[in-house]
Amino acid sequence: GPRSTTSSCYTIVVTPPDSMHLVAAAQSGDTDAMEQLLTRHLGGLRAFVRAKSSNQIRQQESCSDLVQTVCREALGGIDNYEWRGEGSFRHWLFGVALNKIRNRADFYAAERRNPDREERNVDQLRDAYATMCGPSQHAIAGEAIASFEAALDELTPDHREVILMARMVGMSHAEIAEQLGIELVTVRTRLARALSKLAKVMTRG
Repeated sequence: GPRSTTSSCYTIVVTPPDSMHLVAAAQSGDTDAMEQLLTRHLGGLRAFVRAKSSNQIRQQESCSDLVQTVCREALGGIDNYEWRGEGSFRHWLFGVALNKIRNRADFYAAERRNPDREERNVDQLRDAYATMCGPSQHAIAGEAIASFEAALDELTPDHREVILMARMVGMSHAEIAEQLGIELVTVRTRLARALSKLAKVMTRG
């Protein structure tokens, strides 16, 4: 608000520039003026962005980062704005924010339904799981991933762990024995039984 400075003879009232003049200055390249404009609406802008963002967007990126992005886009697009009053500037700024939020929502939705991306992910999982299945990996590799994971869940924790360590991590029998604190022969026996059990569960499925 206005502030007063007093001299020995009179009082000078200093009034902050109104938004119309700040917009004009910002459109002339005055970044300080644009910063003042944005600061006036920052609280409402933050609340708007958070309220309009989906839970998925909030999980992927912070609302503060989104607000900063909106402010940068507003700075770059201020020349396209036509002053029609304080309310119109706020409406324009929030419109920039809404477009950004919609773009982010579309981006994450496309990521979820991108068949090429999903196919790559499935292939990577299948290839990784195939390494866990020994000589029968050609058969296991063709199984649905969900079915394979369900089969893994049926194994005892000891059997699942030794398969993961040997086939997924690629540890040697000696390394597994040292890691688990068991005899080398126990590792070999446990792994053989674990692979046999996995094959039986998969065949049954």
